[in-house]
Amino acid sequence: MTQSDFSALVERGIVLLDGATGSQLRAKGMPVGVSTELWAYEHPEVIVDLQRAYVDAGSNIIYAPTFSANRVGLGMHGLEDRLAELNAGLVKLSKRAAGGQALVAGDFTTTGKPLEPIGTMSYQALLDIYREQIEVVAAAGADLLGAETMLTVDECACFVEAARSVCDLPVMCTLTIEADGHLLFGGNVVEAVETLQALGANAVGLNCSVGPDQLEAVVASMKAVATVPIIAKPNAGMPVMDDKGRAHYNMTPDQFAASMAKLVKAGATIIGGCCGTGPEYIAALRRETEALP
Repeated sequence: MTQSDFSALVERGIVLLDGATGSQLRAKGMPVGVSTELWAYEHPEVIVDLQRAYVDAGSNIIYAPTFSANRVGLGMHGLEDRLAELNAGLVKLSKRAAGGQALVAGDFTTTGKPLEPIGTMSYQALLDIYREQIEVVAAAGADLLGAETMLTVDECACFVEAARSVCDLPVMCTLTIEADGHLLFGGNVVEAVETLQALGANAVGLNCSVGPDQLEAVVASMKAVATVPIIAKPNAGMPVMDDKGRAHYNMTPDQFAASMAKLVKAGATIIGGCCGTGPEYIAALRRETEALP
């Protein structure tokens, strides 16, 4: 997919992303504490069925389950030597699930190791980590790239630079934020939009964070400075933990979709769900957005 193709897609109307992956896989039997990427790779029927359900629900773009399949994330499970195998295999599974009816975004995230001077990760080291994963994902046939649940603008900037040095695929960046628009490690999402669009990101926004009912003003503030599409992929409300340590989210699909419609009116044009959402939430989003002017 070219960057021009991506712009044309967004210009045609609301673009629907998918919902959660990790929590959905846990509900389907994935144990706690394992590598999500390896488990999905070894249970192809489960991930393909989930992603097909998202496509059937209306997702225009699904994320390949390559979220933490970078050298650092895989290294936590002793899997760094399988980086190429896992990333390429997971993209191909997602392409099979999409069946030509949806685009597949390679998925990337923070390493969890802060950049200098806050942490010990150098910018060059992080650049190399992202380049390594992006090269495999792009070669495997991903249609575009999506960095999500990012913690700082600097991480996102590094990802955009890495992507632009490897390929010409469209790049989406979303950060996790507080309800007031502040980033978890300083700065705010308005500054993030301004910085990342200047660096060449094709769409910028937020994911995870809180529920959509708390984000209308934040999305409006991003839209006010944006020259690229705004993404909103929040959780299904705030989690409540049960006695077994499992998170339960308080918004029903219809409540989630109704709140998301307000984010669309505030300026979001690429929308989906994060923690606590599933195919039924995307189906509700499709119904809600089809009713909008």
